[in-house]
Amino acid sequence: MRNYGIFLKGFLAAAVLVLPASALGHHSFSAEFSRDLPVEVTGTVVRVEWMNPHARFYVEAEGENGETVEWDFELTTPNILMRQGWSKDSLQIGDTVTVTGWRARNAPHVANAGSVVLASGKRLFTGSAGSDD
Repeated sequence: MRNYGIFLKGFLAAAVLVLPASALGHHSFSAEFSRDLPVEVTGTVVRVEWMNPHARFYVEAEGENGETVEWDFELTTPNILMRQGWSKDSLQIGDTVTVTGWRARNAPHVANAGSVVLASGKRLFTGSAGSDD
C-alpha cells in the first residue's frame, strides 16, 4: 500500500505538469459575464481568433458618444462552434454583423456572444453558456 501512495503522488504531479494551461485558466460564464447586462452591437469585424479555450472576434462599432469602439466578443471553443455549423471562414474581416450577448462584469467593451447575424441575414448560434439556444 505504501508504494501505491508514492505512485499516486507521482501520477498526480505528472498530470499537473501536462495539463494544458488553457484548462487551468477556464472560467464559468457567470464569473466574467452577467445575464443582467444584455448587449446588442452592430459593426464591422476587424479580427477573428479561432483558438482554445475560447474563440474570439473583435468588432468596431459606434459608441454611445459617437466615437469608434472596439468590442471583444468571446465565443465558446472552436470544437463546439463547428458543431453549431461554424467554420474558420464564418466571420471575415470586413463583415458587418449584429451581435447579441452579455457584457462582462468588469470590462466596458467585452462581451460573451450569444448570436451573430450577418448582413445577409444568416444567423450563427454560438453555443454560449449564457444562451438558451
